[in-house]
Amino acid sequence: MAYAIFQAGGRQFRAEAGDNLKIPLMEGEPGSKVTFDQVLLTADGDTVQAGQPMVKGAQVVGQIVEHGKGPKIVIFKFKRRKNYRRKTGHRQDYTEIKITDLKLG
Repeated sequence: MAYAIFQAGGRQFRAEAGDNLKIPLMEGEPGSKVTFDQVLLTADGDTVQAGQPMVKGAQVVGQIVEHGKGPKIVIFKFKRRKNYRRKTGHRQDYTEIKITDLKLG
């Protein structure tokens, strides 16, 4: 089973062909093709290539499925006996991509 570990949006992801991943929000229309060149590690079942820091010639190719927002996170601040309460929320934007091809380099 071939897989690659790549970097996108300051985070690292493990990708296999056919996977759907939610990565931090990026530019592009749904249906458009995206290529990630910052591949840190590749494996094809027998051999493992680790980059220093990147694997030369390796790419992860995907297609944008949709843009969306993650689940709501509730932030609640409270100080006892001081009549201080603050409630806020946050929803992180993401881009869902479908991995179509791995070029292991």
